Amino acid sequence: MRSKIFITMPAMLLMLLLVYPIMRMSGVMYKEGEDRYSVEIVQTATSADKSVYRWGLCRGKNGAIPEAGKDEVRLLLDGGGMYLGDINENKMYLTFDEGYENGYTEDILDTLKEENVKAIFFITGDYFEKNDSIIRRMLEEGHSVGNHSLNHYSMTELKYNKCESEILELDRLFYNKFGQHMHFFRPPKGEYNSQVLEITRKLNYKCIMWSFAYQDWLTDSQKGADYALKMVSDNFHNGAVILLHAVSKDNADALSSIIREARKQGYEFGLPEELT
Repeated sequence: MRSKIFITMPAMLLMLLLVYPIMRMSGVMYKEGEDRYSVEIVQTATSADKSVYRWGLCRGKNGAIPEAGKDEVRLLLDGGGMYLGDINENKMYLTFDEGYENGYTEDILDTLKEENVKAIFFITGDYFEKNDSIIRRMLEEGHSVGNHSLNHYSMTELKYNKCESEILELDRLFYNKFGQHMHFFRPPKGEYNSQVLEITRKLNYKCIMWSFAYQDWLTDSQKGADYALKMVSDNFHNGAVILLHAVSKDNADALSSIIREARKQGYEFGLPEELT
């Protein structure tokens, strides 16, 4: 009997050591105080499409349209998505990703109201649960609130039904509280494939990527409003869909200057509904 116990205990310890890393990678376990938004949570891919496309761009200069990979663009456009407005018009579009509230969205809304600019705010389920009054203000002031998924999972790693529910469940919560449906979807981390696009189109969503973004979400590496202004204004172009993260103090401080510089250069800001 004693020998069986001695044999079994090492085997159990070995099994625990093998299983623990898998639990950590799949998001089953979190470190204390860890923000769910910052953790990549995935499930085993069992969808028909196991490919992963990660949206990225080569920035243009002097107003040139940025370049994206041909395969990435073809899949996005064929799937009913977009990343640019009309490149024949001197018009740009502001979009903000809202994974969590860092104290700057009210300032951003103040600036947008003062400058008479409308934007799309892409929210997660966590943001929805904690920021009722801010979301209500977005809607009351004429902005569009977009769907950034319920849990900010990597959508390409989810089963079909789970991927669909990530969009539908947040939409259901939003409709029950605010009496309207969402119309825009932005996949977390810019990761997508044919399944994600098929689902968004079936649910009557427009998948919106971006034609400009920069590393502005690192809250402990902010570089000042002047840096943000230069980064954004150096990349103005016709039809630009500008992605800014609302957690950035630099963006909040520079937003008024960004809008005024754009107008100084002959650009105007379009309405969200123009992207549908």
